[in-house]
Amino acid sequence: MNAVVRPASQTSKEPASPAGGGQAPPPPPNGPIQRRWSDREFQNVLGRGVAAVRKSLFTVAFFSFAVNTFVLAVPIYLFQISDRVLTSRSMDTLIMLTIIVIGALVMHVLIDIVRRFMLMRTAVELESKLGPAVLSAAAKSSQHGSSREFQVLSDLQQLRNFVTGPVLLTMLDAPVAPVYLFAVFLVHPYLGFIVSGTGMVLLGIAVFNQRATADPFGRAGVYMMRATLQADAMARNAGALNAMGMVPEAVQIWGRETRESLKAQVQAQDRNILLAGLSRLIRLLTQIALLGVGAWLTLRGELTGGMMIASSIVASRALAPVEGTIEGWRSFVSARTSYLRIKGLLQSSPLNFERLRLPKAHGLLTVERLLYVPPPNKKVILNGVSFQLNPGESLAIVGASGTGKSTLAKMLVGSIYPTAGSIRLDMMDLRNWDPRQFGESVGYLPQDVQLFPATIKANIGRMREDASDEAVFAAAELADIHEMVSQFPQGYETPITMDGTPLSGGQKQRVGLARAFFGDPRLVVLDEPNSNLDVAGELALGRALLRAKKKGITVVAITQRPALLRSVDKIMVLNNGTVQAMGLRDDILPLISGRAGKPQQGAGILDSLEG
Repeated sequence: MNAVVRPASQTSKEPASPAGGGQAPPPPPNGPIQRRWSDREFQNVLGRGVAAVRKSLFTVAFFSFAVNTFVLAVPIYLFQISDRVLTSRSMDTLIMLTIIVIGALVMHVLIDIVRRFMLMRTAVELESKLGPAVLSAAAKSSQHGSSREFQVLSDLQQLRNFVTGPVLLTMLDAPVAPVYLFAVFLVHPYLGFIVSGTGMVLLGIAVFNQRATADPFGRAGVYMMRATLQADAMARNAGALNAMGMVPEAVQIWGRETRESLKAQVQAQDRNILLAGLSRLIRLLTQIALLGVGAWLTLRGELTGGMMIASSIVASRALAPVEGTIEGWRSFVSARTSYLRIKGLLQSSPLNFERLRLPKAHGLLTVERLLYVPPPNKKVILNGVSFQLNPGESLAIVGASGTGKSTLAKMLVGSIYPTAGSIRLDMMDLRNWDPRQFGESVGYLPQDVQLFPATIKANIGRMREDASDEAVFAAAELADIHEMVSQFPQGYETPITMDGTPLSGGQKQRVGLARAFFGDPRLVVLDEPNSNLDVAGELALGRALLRAKKKGITVVAITQRPALLRSVDKIMVLNNGTVQAMGLRDDILPLISGRAGKPQQGAGILDSLEG
């Protein structure tokens, strides 16, 4: 991953903001920002990976031609022994022929080792080139909550296994078949016609095999992916499944998808096995035909015994690649399907589009007439939501469950895009921000806080290798968790496991809050930040919001607890996806607490927030 450093003109110190929030142009960023690899490299990563594989395959194909050419030494050796050595009884001829054929076989083995080394390194290079891009594209495509795109990583492994497997080598041996066929024709045209006819029949079987197995293999792959997703869901929710006795039902769903996958796979494999057996039978019958016709030609004096045996060996080498391709057709189909999925993911990824590197954000958030109607049910989740926050202002969004609060929070951080309307940070639509730069300008605390299996320090530092201790400590101080972290025996170096141990639910939420404030973001969105906090945690959260205001950070908090409302500047009440009320905290709090008359239209929501 390359780090892009801006010119010196873009790394000057940030000037002070003009008094009164004037219209001065935003200052340049404060220091260089590390990016993911450049957009142009992402756009070309698939082409460069395929080009590297194609170049290596051309070289391996050349070596395969040499490998199979040296194999011709064996039938030629048999022919010479039968027709020359045994008749002349010359020991010198035998010794020289043996030395030559041993040298040819040594070269055959050495070149075969070299081509296998090349394929192994080609597979490693392919995965190293495509792996980061595939994972980034999968993460971007999975921001709506589905992990289906991450299955493409297994497609990359499937592609690598195919490159290093025996089927590809067998297919690369096929171009040598005309050389073997020409050698058989040189022995006798009758034998050449037999091998040519068999080759045409085997090619026809290969084409029929492809058509007969394409559909069931495709269905098997789809059902297997769904079963894998179901297993992943079981792993994430193992605690709830065991606690509520839902394991049999979850296993039943997984079993249904797996059963359909196995049925389709068995159907495809049955056809493949039958056709592979038919091709093997035809090849064996061809061997019998070659020996029989060769013996007949020998009796007529048109061939010798050595020529007959040599032609049989050469013919088997000519037909072996076709038969091997039929037997290994499943691997080829799986590799091709995997490549098409990888290609589709990379080419359709939003990361393909280049973005201008903007100056460092101030935190001006503008939301205009948001409409969100997610497919396929076409139910309106948000309708006509509009508001604006100046840098340093804080907004609390309240409302009953299912009113679109979390959906709005995800939109504010670019996880999902509205059906209509726009969200702008410093007057620029979120879609037009560079993903890396926007991520560094924004902090987000989701409802379900997930931490990485790393140290507390690494989680606060967003897993960045260049995260300084000062920046991590500053984020912990702002989120008011330094005292909590200090109580662990290893402090900030305390390792966190996959399930979050040794942190409790509230501690995970507070570490997630520090992660949201890491790197001096200009906009922080908190979705139910106090859902797992005790009284001390809520007080610390309130102090964190006050510190964020002093630093000029714009904060949007989703909450159901009135205690947090005293720490914000503005309050918005959502009802069925629309803004029912919005204003300054002191104007909206009486409506929520019931000390002022409630509008009849929103009585249900306000009642739900009382107490």
